Amino acid sequence: MPAMNMQQMMKQARKMQAQLAEAQESLKDVEVTATAGGGMVSVTATADGVITAIEIDPEALDPEDVELIQDSILAAVNDALDKAQDVTNQRLGAITGGMGMPGMPGMF
Repeated sequence: MPAMNMQQMMKQARKMQAQLAEAQESLKDVEVTATAGGGMVSVTATADGVITAIEIDPEALDPEDVELIQDSILAAVNDALDKAQDVTNQRLGAITGGMGMPGMPGMF
């Protein structure tokens, strides 16, 4: 297999950079949803990590048990963000071939 010259490497790097930018931009259009508390709380986030909606079942609003709803919200938010990160890793990892990217430890 012939060695790749510097021009070819730079061209390939620019192509990968453009693909990454496009994939990162598309993440804002991908939504994930997580629920907690037996469905009492639902959180929707985009794959770029933005929470877009939080829904709480009115029956879950018990003034005597505020801690339960707080814990449910926290659990649903964290689950939604984990799902968003998974989508991000899958999409961007497919482009980078699983190689680590500088400044982004643990991603891809």
